[in-house]
Parts: sequence; structure tokens; C-alpha cells
Amino acid sequence: MKLLRRLLIAIIALVAIAYAGVVGYMYVNQRALQYAATGPVIPLADTALSGAEDIALPSGDGVIHGWYQAPRPGLPVIVYYKGNSKSFGEEHERYEAFVAAGYGFIAFDYRGFPASPGQITEDNILADAITAYDWAAAKGDPLVIWGRSIGSGPATYVASQRDAKALLLETPFLSAVGVAAERYPYLPVYWVMQDQFRSDVWIKDVAEPVFVGHGTADTTIDVSNGERLYALAPNPYELWIVPGVGHSDLWAAGIWDKARPFFESVMTP
Repeated sequence: MKLLRRLLIAIIALVAIAYAGVVGYMYVNQRALQYAATGPVIPLADTALSGAEDIALPSGDGVIHGWYQAPRPGLPVIVYYKGNSKSFGEEHERYEAFVAAGYGFIAFDYRGFPASPGQITEDNILADAITAYDWAAAKGDPLVIWGRSIGSGPATYVASQRDAKALLLETPFLSAVGVAAERYPYLPVYWVMQDQFRSDVWIKDVAEPVFVGHGTADTTIDVSNGERLYALAPNPYELWIVPGVGHSDLWAAGIWDKARPFFESVMTP
């Protein structure tokens, strides 16, 4: 019996040590695991955005780099908060569609992403999001906010802090920490995760009309996240759930065709 007891204690100790090692590894490397901030920086000259300009905005201890184009009179500027991977310029076809319809836009890389040197943290991303919004607001045109994937976090935060015309969330999470908990239910992510992006808290202070788009085949952020976040919005406009569509497929599925009437509706006196 003593031998079995000792063996059991040894096994429990080994399991505890292994578990602590996994938690420790996840804690130390969490930002490298959370963000995919790599990829080429696409020059503005390589796009069809002939009327846009490169911008460099001081933000915190660094500078964020992006593109900006003013809208046609009577239309808003889309403040676009990118997703988790690559550089903002990868989505230039979206900005080209915005401009072709007469909308202005501002898009940029958060600090630590390819075009903007610095450290990636939630605090820096939120500060950069406010910097871009305030810079665009100073131009005097009405603003609407579009946040995609991880960009839905800063988009929701900015909408809770500023007075935009509308908030569009594409494949949003209820919170980043909630997604991590769903993915790693055996880890104490609520205790150790530093960049939690609590959109579930921020959305309660969003006065703007809210549109949420999500696909049922999203394996990165489950569709239930978009549904639950939308249910918390004080001023819901539309929940657009697309059957069979994955995380990166809403643009091809026609979200721009849904966004335009949404933005037009908020611009109508």
C-alpha cells in the first residue's frame, strides 16, 4: 500500500509539474500565440487607390502607419480596424470598393504589426485605435466604424468612447479571453491572459446602431460569439448570419452589400 501511495503521489506531482509547465509556457509566450503580426507591407502605389495618402500618426511611444482618403460630400469615412494577421494593406481591395462607392476610409497597422513598429499589447492597440479615430474625426467628416475579427475589439472600445454614426462588427468575439477559454478549457486563461479585449463589457456603452455579421462555419471565432455580442448591444440594427461561411469569407459573401444600406440609413436625417 505504501508503494502504491508513493507511486500515486509521484504521478500526481508529475502531472502538476507538467500542467504548471504548460501554463507557464502559455503565459510567457501568450502574445506570440495570440497575434499573427507578420507579412509584407504593400506600397500604396501598388494599389488602385490613386486618391489616398500615406499617413504616419504619433501614438503612445511610437507611430502608426496607414492610408487615408476623404469621402465624397455627404458620405462618411470608414474607420477600419483590421484583423489579426498580416498588414492592413492586404485588404486594399476592400478600401478600393469603399472609395469607388464614394466613401472615405482610414486603415492602419497597430503598433507591432508589419507597417508600424512597436510592441503589441491590448493597451497599445486600443490607444492606436483611438489615435486613428481622433485624427480622422478632426477632418470634420462623419465617421462610421468597421471592426473585423480581432479588430472588433478596438472597434467596440472606440464606439464606447466616441460618438460615431455606426458600428459594424465582422466576425466579432464576445471577448478574446472567452474565445481562448473555449479553445483551451483546461487552462486558467481568465487568470493569466493579459490581452482579454472585453467587448462584452464595452458593448454596453455603445450608443451607435450596431450591425454584426458572422458565418456559421467560422472555426476561428464561433458564430455564437457574434450572436451573444449582438444581444448585448443597446441599439441593435441587424444580425446577419450566413450559413456555411467561414471566418475570412464574409467579404466574398457580400458583407459590403449589407454594409452600404446600413451606413446609408444612419446618414439619413
